[in-house]
Amino acid sequence: MINILEKICDHKFRELEEIKSRCSFKTLEKLLSPKLEKREFKNKLISANINRNNFIIGEIKKKSPSAGEIIKNYIPEDLAIKYERAGVGAISVLTETKYFLGNIEHLSIVKKKSNLPILRKDFIIDEYQILESKIYQADCILLILSILSDKKALSFIKLANELKLDCIIEVHNQEELNRAIKIKYPIIGINNRNLKTLDINLQNSVKLNSSILNDFTIIAESGIKNNEDIKNFNNHGIYNFLIGESLLKSNNIEKKIGDLLKK
Repeated sequence: MINILEKICDHKFRELEEIKSRCSFKTLEKLLSPKLEKREFKNKLISANINRNNFIIGEIKKKSPSAGEIIKNYIPEDLAIKYERAGVGAISVLTETKYFLGNIEHLSIVKKKSNLPILRKDFIIDEYQILESKIYQADCILLILSILSDKKALSFIKLANELKLDCIIEVHNQEELNRAIKIKYPIIGINNRNLKTLDINLQNSVKLNSSILNDFTIIAESGIKNNEDIKNFNNHGIYNFLIGESLLKSNNIEKKIGDLLKK
């Protein structure tokens, strides 16, 4: 049976073919401008880890395959303002169109309304998407190792560096973590959600983090709901978090973020 990750990537491939037929890579390159602002993302995560300060990347998304519609009145820039006011360190914008109802234009819209660094969260399988990310003013991109070969991941990191984009290398299991360690990019996101089955296991980050040296900064992703979860991760040396659903489903987003960051 085909899993959800395969479905998403299959749709993404077809979508990209259509987009490229309207605007080629070379045409897209002409939109690059030295005026495109780069906000520091990677170094903020590293600093939070060194100083043991909790750092939340607040995720903005309308829908997900696991939760269905999360928020009805979806205005990304309003969410970004609330997140920044409440003390998150960065913003993740889900741009996948079919399964998350995202839009790449949300990146530049949020950039105008917030002073925080922005992660483009999507299923990146082509260099075209990296160039897109820069033009629409992302500061960082997510690279999911389960859908990329090592060779492709390394070439994507190289292009991202050339475009002054930071990366998060996302892993889900020990095999992917071993690959990430060999790739040697300093930021590794450990997803507690199995993207094939959508099951959550908060111990996934703890377990995988135990086999990582201090050369890497870890982000725990998915399923984080309360301050107890944060403190448990802190006890295992994790201080960076990507959190979406528990914020978006909260009746008071700013209070929820305050509770999560409470010492």
